[in-house]
Amino acid sequence: MKELAERFIGKECVISSFDGGRQYDGIIKEVTDGAILIEKEGNAEVINLDFVSRIREYPRKANGKKKSVILD
Repeated sequence: MKELAERFIGKECVISSFDGGRQYDGIIKEVTDGAILIEKEGNAEVINLDFVSRIREYPRKANGKKKSVILD
């Protein structure tokens, strides 16, 4: 998972996890052996890689703006 997560460094992503189905979003700054560091609005957050189920780039509309609603 670490190698795959490293492909998203510097990109704004949505990260889904197993801990209650929570979703995190922000720019991935760093990936280590056991965690992902994301930043959103100047605040940093660390997510345990063991609980990550899905990582994807933030969906955008045809004109390049971020979608306001994400349905999975």
